[in-house]
Amino acid sequence: MRSVLVLGGTGEARRLADALSAVPRLRTVSSLAGRVARPALPSGEVRTGGFGGPEGLAAWLAAERIDLLVDATHPFASGMTASAAEAASRTGVPLLVLRRPGWEPVPGDRWRWASDVAEAARALPGLGHRVFLTTGRQTISAFAHLDDLWFLARSVDPPAPPLPRNLRTVLDRGPFTLDGELGLMREHAIDVLVTKDSGGPMTSAKLAAARALGVPVLLVRRPPLPEGVAVVSTTEAAVAWVRDRTPQAG
Repeated sequence: MRSVLVLGGTGEARRLADALSAVPRLRTVSSLAGRVARPALPSGEVRTGGFGGPEGLAAWLAAERIDLLVDATHPFASGMTASAAEAASRTGVPLLVLRRPGWEPVPGDRWRWASDVAEAARALPGLGHRVFLTTGRQTISAFAHLDDLWFLARSVDPPAPPLPRNLRTVLDRGPFTLDGELGLMREHAIDVLVTKDSGGPMTSAKLAAARALGVPVLLVRRPPLPEGVAVVSTTEAAVAWVRDRTPQAG
């Protein structure tokens, strides 16, 4: 019997856990950070909460006799990815990073890039006055000082203060449709979209809506991955990586 820990919280992680649950002689444990109140749960064992940094994760890997580690967290969960890389190095547990590809512009897009959320907040004034903000509830505070702008912020759970003075919050979870995003942006007269380069189809409809409406988009770039880590972009490739390292997995 082999054991694999999937650092999850994404759709790719859930699909990976579902696929790995059918692999013979493999115990699959999914770890969720616990930042979402009602997360969609994957197949197999699930643990919730942090590990206490790379030292805590390394200790947990050793105590649970984990043989393989797959980081399938959100592309912007850089702290967790860094901890996974260090814990894997400390323990000798093979690590794979599963990352969906980022978005690519197409004709008609009006994109501008920011290196992080703080830079996006600095660049936002002058791009528009009614902002559709989809960078996640933990980053909304970075825009709290922009009193001259109106914000429509969407997140799964309510954000915590400090918050922008002119803010309306929509609590919702993807996938989102083009018609729905067009209706939302028209209803609130949105003239600029701020989002992260999360990639994937779950939340890409807002980019198509912005393109159709001629709305500029301010995109936050992904943080870089740790050097030397193995990376795949599909769940199928991650399943193959695990199978190759699981005796008698077929």
